[in-house]
Amino acid sequence: MLKFLLDNWLLIAMACVSGGMLLWPHLRGGAGAGAVNVAEAVRLINREKGVLIDVSEPNEFASAHAGGSKNIPFGQIESSKDLPSNKALPIILVCPSGARAGRAAGLLRAKGYEKATSLAGGLTAWREANLPMDKASSATA
Repeated sequence: MLKFLLDNWLLIAMACVSGGMLLWPHLRGGAGAGAVNVAEAVRLINREKGVLIDVSEPNEFASAHAGGSKNIPFGQIESSKDLPSNKALPIILVCPSGARAGRAAGLLRAKGYEKATSLAGGLTAWREANLPMDKASSATA
């Protein structure tokens, strides 16, 4: 067994690295880990009182956002007082592409919001599903 390991150390190392690369997004809690599609997001909102939070910057939010979403910019997500006090509620995070939302979901899960998730495809997926969009230059955070 030891001879096999010594003779094939390079193959073993490559297998470990490739396995680690496959697991990395799930360990980080990025957009791919735990992201929900639009249909599941709508189900969470309608049936489980899910809260839709847009982590875009205020100017992005003002130009276009998912109907009924609340704006809490990504940089303020950990310290925001606007998050639901009930940490068991589903929280669906959205941003234009889904990247910031995925990172925000990971941060909120670390804070105890066990059902924090991101919307796969972000605001683009929401728009393509013909779901309500709001555009208001006077939108507030």
